Amino acid sequence: MSKKQQPAWHGYTFIALIAAGLAFLSTVLFLITRGLLNIGMFSGATAETLNRGTLISLGVTVLALALYAMLEPDKVRQAFTGRQAKYGSNIAVTSLAFLGILFVVNWFVYNNPKNWDVTQDKVNTLAPETLQALETLPQPVEAVAFYATLSTESATELLDKFKANSNGKFTYRFVNPDTDPLAAREAGITGDGKILLRMGDRKEIANFASETELTKALIKLINPEARAVYFLTGHGEPSLDTGGDVSLSTAKRTLESKNYTVNSLNLLAENKIPEDALAIIIAGPVKQVSEYEVQLLKKYVDEGGSLVVMEDPLLLTEFGDSPDPLAAYLASDWGIQLNNDIIIDLNSQQALNAISASASEHPITRNLSANYLIVMPQARSITLSTPPADVTQTALLFTSPNSWGETNFTNAQGEQISFDANQDLPGPLTMAAAAENATTQGRVVVFGNSFFATDQMFDVYGNGNFFINSVDWAAEQENLINIIPNTPTQRTFIPPGSFQMLIILLGSVLLLPGLVVFAGITSWLARRRQG
Repeated sequence: MSKKQQPAWHGYTFIALIAAGLAFLSTVLFLITRGLLNIGMFSGATAETLNRGTLISLGVTVLALALYAMLEPDKVRQAFTGRQAKYGSNIAVTSLAFLGILFVVNWFVYNNPKNWDVTQDKVNTLAPETLQALETLPQPVEAVAFYATLSTESATELLDKFKANSNGKFTYRFVNPDTDPLAAREAGITGDGKILLRMGDRKEIANFASETELTKALIKLINPEARAVYFLTGHGEPSLDTGGDVSLSTAKRTLESKNYTVNSLNLLAENKIPEDALAIIIAGPVKQVSEYEVQLLKKYVDEGGSLVVMEDPLLLTEFGDSPDPLAAYLASDWGIQLNNDIIIDLNSQQALNAISASASEHPITRNLSANYLIVMPQARSITLSTPPADVTQTALLFTSPNSWGETNFTNAQGEQISFDANQDLPGPLTMAAAAENATTQGRVVVFGNSFFATDQMFDVYGNGNFFINSVDWAAEQENLINIIPNTPTQRTFIPPGSFQMLIILLGSVLLLPGLVVFAGITSWLARRRQG
């Protein structure tokens, strides 16, 4: 059919090609915007909207090309059989060969992963102690990271490094303890951001995601050792077994999940402290610990032992006016004074529940975030005095200024309790303290409350976490190794302004690809002129 005999619409078929080109350009722009959204440089639309726009644009491109092929079959046939098709086929073969090489290279790299640390300070390289621990793993190790509200980004990056250097023996996964509380309870996990390492039937818990914590846990798995702690009995302390009004069974079970051997100790009956005791826990005695027992405990601590002391307000005990040899020992040898008061905290919904408002920097409080308060029902306060030589003290937890230590226990029934500046202790008050003797290596942790660690309160906010951390520190289970991380060289990056960023974007996205397209068109026209 000659041009004069062609229908009028035949002169407008090029519109289909224009529509296909515009739709294809729209597809490219949608993909670029999707990439900018992924790296945080665009926030004007959702990923779902951009994905839908990409699919629609791509569909229009295909339909427009199909329509042109239906309307202009002769031109399409000529394009695939003419001289241009010959050159195009050569380009296509070359492109396919290039893509094939890329595919093979990427497949090989994916199936044979290898990390290279090209940073100047080697900040992405694990310490030699860590690499040695990973190389000597006798069995596969699975890490279960319990994360609820904390970001998993840094933990994932660190766990990836461990996995990449383990010869396939280290794997990991994440569990949300809020949605799967049973898994957290079975693992002995209290708090957010802890990582359980399991090798065979043994397990260890890293308190937070750091190379040091994970390596310590690995070394404990490889070289298990006896870790025994003892709860003092014989003075009306809560039972370690489930049942009864007050029990420490949850605390015991959690310690056992961390491979501690937990026993009870009656010093009046046994007259000695077991040699394997890493720490002695004195939790809520109703009767005074005798002078004879205190002397045994003092000798034990002077030889490098540790105590965790939790004494409730005198009002809640049967001490009466009799001396308290244990409190006297803490004051004389450690400068830690247990006050004869009860904390009133007006920041709490129940004034007799003391709530931590701040904490000092210490291994015990290191992984306690603001989301995990410590709640101590009916607690007494602690005062630190000048310590003896070689003793270092740390006040661990403080109440808010809107609290005080009430010392008047004789108010008439129904009388409003209020702060008396002449008698009461003003807030903020110290709720717990720790001390260490540099000469003897002895350690003590002192609380003005024991109820926070009982079954009813153990899982409240950070209570259980705080108690377990205290036992770990007292038993010297937090300083197995000391890995010093590489410190990167500080470099200053001045981010470009909006105009500069636009220039960079246009240059990388439009200018450079445009030059390539222009060169291609120029080459095609030159060949066409040559015949």
